[in-house]
Amino acid sequence: MNLLRKLLFPFAILYGMITSIRNFFFDKGILKSYSFDLPIIAVGNLSVGGTGKTPQIEYLIRLLSDKYKIATLSRGYKRKTKGFILAEASSNAATIGDEPFQFFQKFPFIKVAVDADRKNGIEQLLAQMEKPEIILLDDAFQHRKVKAGFYILLTSYGDLYSDDWLLPTGNLRESRNGADRANVIIVTKCPFNLSFKEQDDIKKRLKLSKNQELYFTFIAYDDCIYGENRKIKVEEIQLAAKVLVAGIAKPEPFFAYLQNPNDVCLSFPDHHNFTDKDILEIKNLAQNNIIITTEKDYVRLKGSLPNEQLFYLPIQSSFISGPETSGDNFNKTILDYVGTSTRNR
Repeated sequence: MNLLRKLLFPFAILYGMITSIRNFFFDKGILKSYSFDLPIIAVGNLSVGGTGKTPQIEYLIRLLSDKYKIATLSRGYKRKTKGFILAEASSNAATIGDEPFQFFQKFPFIKVAVDADRKNGIEQLLAQMEKPEIILLDDAFQHRKVKAGFYILLTSYGDLYSDDWLLPTGNLRESRNGADRANVIIVTKCPFNLSFKEQDDIKKRLKLSKNQELYFTFIAYDDCIYGENRKIKVEEIQLAAKVLVAGIAKPEPFFAYLQNPNDVCLSFPDHHNFTDKDILEIKNLAQNNIIITTEKDYVRLKGSLPNEQLFYLPIQSSFISGPETSGDNFNKTILDYVGTSTRNR
């Protein structure tokens, strides 16, 4: 695969030219970007694959929802529907996508919407009787048709965009120069004990602009797993026989946190739609043992596997403290942007 990707390098150059011309047209106003009269925060990345957008959106929801009316707007990747949909009681992962459905279940007090056309999605949200005061755009860094007021760019610790190449040779959706649009850059999935020296080394590699802020986060796993009607301490099931199921981009940390040598680990592609064959395989491997999956996969597996056996492990994004890089500083940056934007409306 690595050899094939290298052979496709000429196509990466062509792809880079196309995306660069597109960005140039938006930067110069030849292609129109639309702005809206409310705070809009876009969370995204330069690369394909998991950089932790979902826990970052959830972090923002927790930060802002006590004071403001929040709406999230996602594309609804791999949903079986089209157009704008506002989540409601009858919604599920098939109709709005697994990550939006996860938002909807965890935060029933916010509006959760999906639309591949983010401009139309925002207009539809603003047409609601109860309008949101803030919109969080999920995976919208390349969606230049909408001009967000604040951009958060995520890049994984083990796969920095500064070390990557454009598709199809690498995993970048656009040139590394696209990072210049970000107000904040967050290096996600770091070791929780990342040293100040390594933070500084990464900062040099990313070559930030003077007006950009850099933060570092790690994935904090819950100390309990959760099922339909009960929760169990992780330490209680650590040595028990179990089946671990993950349909996410980089499942290794999830497996490492839970597994013992006797466990069965099943890895599926990101956003995988589990087939009847997959479900049968999981049941046969599990027998009467518990099945633990990610929170994102749980919303798709629930109802297909026995409730008494199926559990999920929640995660949260946690900030690593450093010189001017603490979670408090990040919170202040976001709250200052939102507060200034809402006062100027």
